[in-house]
Amino acid sequence: MFHNDTRDWWHHAAIYQVYPRSFADANGDGVGDLAGIRAKFGYLHALGINAIWFSPWYPSPMADAGYDVADYRDIDPSFGTLAEAEALIAEAHRLDIRIIVDIVPNHCSDAHAWFQRALAEGPGSPARDLFWFRAGRGEHGELPPNDWNSVFNGPAWTRVADGEWYLHLFAPEQPDLNWENPLVRDEFEDILRFWFDRGVDGIRIDSAAMCVKDPELADFDPAAPPTPHPFVDRDEIHDIYRSWRTVADSYETPRALIGEVWLADIDRFAQYLRADEMHAAFNFDFLGCPWDAKALRHCVDATLASHAGVGAPSTWVLCNHDVTRTVTRYGRAETGFEHGLRQARHLAPTDEALGLRRARAAALLTLALPGSVYVYQGEELGLPDVERLPDDTRQDPIYHRSGGTDPGRDGCRVPLPWSSSGSSHGFSPSGSAPAWLPQPDWTSLTVEAQQADPGSMLRLYQAALAVRGAEAGLGDGPMTWLDTPEQVVAFTRPGGFTCVVNLSTEPVDLPEHSAILLTSIDLDGGRLPSDAAAWLRTA
Repeated sequence: MFHNDTRDWWHHAAIYQVYPRSFADANGDGVGDLAGIRAKFGYLHALGINAIWFSPWYPSPMADAGYDVADYRDIDPSFGTLAEAEALIAEAHRLDIRIIVDIVPNHCSDAHAWFQRALAEGPGSPARDLFWFRAGRGEHGELPPNDWNSVFNGPAWTRVADGEWYLHLFAPEQPDLNWENPLVRDEFEDILRFWFDRGVDGIRIDSAAMCVKDPELADFDPAAPPTPHPFVDRDEIHDIYRSWRTVADSYETPRALIGEVWLADIDRFAQYLRADEMHAAFNFDFLGCPWDAKALRHCVDATLASHAGVGAPSTWVLCNHDVTRTVTRYGRAETGFEHGLRQARHLAPTDEALGLRRARAAALLTLALPGSVYVYQGEELGLPDVERLPDDTRQDPIYHRSGGTDPGRDGCRVPLPWSSSGSSHGFSPSGSAPAWLPQPDWTSLTVEAQQADPGSMLRLYQAALAVRGAEAGLGDGPMTWLDTPEQVVAFTRPGGFTCVVNLSTEPVDLPEHSAILLTSIDLDGGRLPSDAAAWLRTA
């Protein structure tokens, strides 16, 4: 929702995340591509979104689904060409849809020209200083330089043929860049300009709090964390984003910087949103919050307070390409999300009907809160996580580096179902190669089936986004809580708009109202049922 203002669209927008490999496949190779995405622009426009965030579309060996970037200034051939990307950006703009692309600054691919040069030129070379190459410990350098572990399990160091080790906080195919080297800083500022000059409206910054490391590479005991952390949220990192903000603000219509910042300390989180740094950052506290009225209200209050302190808009998101899908999570006894508990909760009993009911209510809650909102592809269809993928089809490095004990993230990345016919539910043309991840029988969840069903999740999202776009009081702006029973949350927005969410086990009365704008499910004799939400006109 732009409110006729192109300069601060990130304050209000409904942003749709496209995971290119899994959105739509036009050429029949079983992998989504830009042509497939463009063919679905009518669907996205009709859905009512204002911007699209693309997960990485760059050339990549795909060791980590494109987050191992080999070339930041081109498009992976499996997706299309740079010319196709430029045409896609232009077509999106004709539809008043903004484009956000993913930039991965913490690391690149081991296939990147810089890393290949570092391997070839050897110890002590300028090329090696672009990364974190170090001699090993032990009598013969046989031990890693320190005890850091990878986010993806296992050690964070890999030894090369000449005996040195290099740092990778993710997979070995993702060597960490050395942001103390000014060439790295210059390179990424040029990458920003490359995409901004092609019309990109914003940048999503991957792993934004991890670029700067302790230059001493001190050992790290997570049970007794030092201050500051050796590779997360170090104070020096803010210089990077101040320089990026200067680049973004240099355009006639400023470009947006949106950070992936996973931090427990909400005050430290807010520092990334100061007036000369990022414009917005993802609200992972809300994404991981359990389905509980007190917890949700506390999360909303803390979010709004921290953002108000730095004058930044809040963001709201229920799911993305790294987490368990909402329907599955909300159908469990433990409804929150934590990366560290993904393994323990995998295949936990899930009541998908309950999860869908709660996800419908959560959609109305999220779309009514102040600020911008993100919708991960398939959330508007109510897709569950696909937990029972055959082991030989799993591609997430988390699964492989854990020896199969951690299921990884493939379950939320399964290709979308578009139609009831065809071997891939319309993801690929008829007679195509199998989809890169196998789909379950999603016949009842396809776009085709849900368009024909007035009570479907898709129709709910379409209706909710239409109301959100028409209500001047939604998007960024004030909200006021109403007094409610213990497991009910309700708040008003300007213009006499009220959102009520019933998280209790019994129906509840609605506040006095002049009209019902939308409900997540049918009312029960005029009362709001359990695990349901309503949008009302109250003035």
